[in-house]
Amino acid sequence: MITRYSRREMAEIWSQENKYKLWLEIEILACEAWSHLGRIPREDVAKIRAAAKFDCGRIAQLEASTRHDVVAFTRCVAESLGPESRYIHYGLTSYDVVDTATSCQLVQAVDILDRGLAELLEVLQCQADKYRHTVIMGRTHGVHAEVTTLGLKFALWYQEFLRQRRRLAQARLDIAVGKLSGAVGSFVNIPPEIEEYVCTKLGLTSAPVATQVLQRDRHAALVSVLALMAASIEKVAMEIRNLQRTETREVEEPFYAGQKGSSAMPHKRNPVTCEQLCGLARILRGNCQAAIENVALWHERDISHSSVERIIFPDSTILVDYMLYQLTRVLRDLHVYPERMAANINLSRGLSFSGAVLLALVDKGMTREQAYDLVQKAAMKVWQEGSNFQEVLEKAELAGILSEHELDEIFNYKGLLAQVDMVLARAGIKDGANV
Repeated sequence: MITRYSRREMAEIWSQENKYKLWLEIEILACEAWSHLGRIPREDVAKIRAAAKFDCGRIAQLEASTRHDVVAFTRCVAESLGPESRYIHYGLTSYDVVDTATSCQLVQAVDILDRGLAELLEVLQCQADKYRHTVIMGRTHGVHAEVTTLGLKFALWYQEFLRQRRRLAQARLDIAVGKLSGAVGSFVNIPPEIEEYVCTKLGLTSAPVATQVLQRDRHAALVSVLALMAASIEKVAMEIRNLQRTETREVEEPFYAGQKGSSAMPHKRNPVTCEQLCGLARILRGNCQAAIENVALWHERDISHSSVERIIFPDSTILVDYMLYQLTRVLRDLHVYPERMAANINLSRGLSFSGAVLLALVDKGMTREQAYDLVQKAAMKVWQEGSNFQEVLEKAELAGILSEHELDEIFNYKGLLAQVDMVLARAGIKDGANV
């Protein structure tokens, strides 16, 4: 069952309110950790926990003069406290707070994306089962090859998105880290116990080694996975677009009551959602390139990555969330036309069985070269004359090699599709999954 679209939930993760909320929690947790070490009075920590707050408007006002977002934030928080405010940001550098909070935001975003993948996988599994025996022409180089089933297409996509889900889980592990180790990562003004306490409370692990920042290969790995997810979404959308061509029209993305396809041509039912998904995948690939370029920073840190990440992190996660939702909707409500599939299979007049005929002749004792040349000669005649492949073969040189009964057995879809259920089972598609 597809749940409520989560874009608003994803957007809230990247809101100023959520960012500052995480910053404040990290500051308070650090104070708690210091109190456990006896450096901050427990009663002052209690006051900070009870009274510390921020105001986004006030932070913006302060930042206009300080030109430093973390300084503006800490000053805003200090305004809500008394003398205990001196312990806010004690021993910390800005990116102890910023990077650790960003990791929390990315973990929150990944968890939403994982839910979206789970919903997509459920739809793919159901559709693979539903259409497991729906025969469709397989195409290589865009040309009729051998018949397959629509269920196998769905199973292929199901396995691909399973792999994407595993990659996302690994990327989550890589990014679920924090650091509170000071200006160059050497714990000069803050002991490692503070970092361990804060990260544990936030559900993060401590980065074994950091500079002033977490290393950006972690972030690049995540954005790379998001770009791969978008590429897989594009792959499915591209296939639907091709199968929706007027000359093919074997499937069609949903076209809802009241929807319009063209301002000038009332007959149009365009694959606009799938086209949109293909376009958005390009943005993710661009963001991936930017994330990779962020890996190399000057010495223990420069700020060249910061402005980039303020765009690519929210944009990439919000976009992939949206793309997962849209693809899930398209596949769930996909229009499928089995009759058109059968008609298109017949366009090649039996040529899709050429491989099976070739093997049958080899089994009869022909060399592969002899059999190939014979079958190709008959196939070319079909292309040139528009005749039927089986009829041409019955009149050709192999008339005395393969009987009419044997040809009838060869020209039967059951033989070509005998292993479909095995492949679906191997792909993890349960029989009855669509019920």
